[in-house]
Amino acid sequence: WEREGYGTAAELHRVASDPQWCQEYDIKGETVEGYLFPNTYQISEGTPPRQAIKMMLNEFNRQWTTPLREEAKSLGLSTHEVITLASIIEKEAKCPDERPVISAVFHNRLRLGWRLDADVTVLYALGNPKRRLTSADLSVASPYNTYTYKGLPPGPICNPGIASILAALRPASVPYLYFVAVGDGRHYFSTTLNEHQDMIHQIKRDVN
Repeated sequence: WEREGYGTAAELHRVASDPQWCQEYDIKGETVEGYLFPNTYQISEGTPPRQAIKMMLNEFNRQWTTPLREEAKSLGLSTHEVITLASIIEKEAKCPDERPVISAVFHNRLRLGWRLDADVTVLYALGNPKRRLTSADLSVASPYNTYTYKGLPPGPICNPGIASILAALRPASVPYLYFVAVGDGRHYFSTTLNEHQDMIHQIKRDVN
């Protein structure tokens, strides 16, 4: 917003933080994060932040159709839970074909009552630093730390696109419970902890 000369980032953030949005658009979270639908918008010079935010929220409502709401209901998930899960998938998946598989891992963990152990939620809790997580980071005191708290975090950690939303609703039919990055944006998926740990050790050996 600021780079393209529409105004300051601080002003856009201030307007987006108005709690009135959540009331007007029936958003169950505390902010509009997750509901500013990522798309290409035609915005003229001088467009105020409030109008731009309204455009993105309206686009979310257009994309989040009644059939998708019914799919969420059949999974026992609310709109807010689907968008929260989709945001985690959005941040974890670098390769489009892996989205439904990553979704399946999280669905399987939620079904078993396990913690999600998603690094991206910890990064969000830390303010999204541009560095690797440390072991100390995994103990950060935040409800967004899915290494500490079971279930989904309180809300989305980014604004997911439709592909990640559909992946959250339609996980692949696989038994995987773990995944680890293996390079080039791809992941290795496994069902057992032993297999998962073996792959981590192998990756560390390859790096060294």
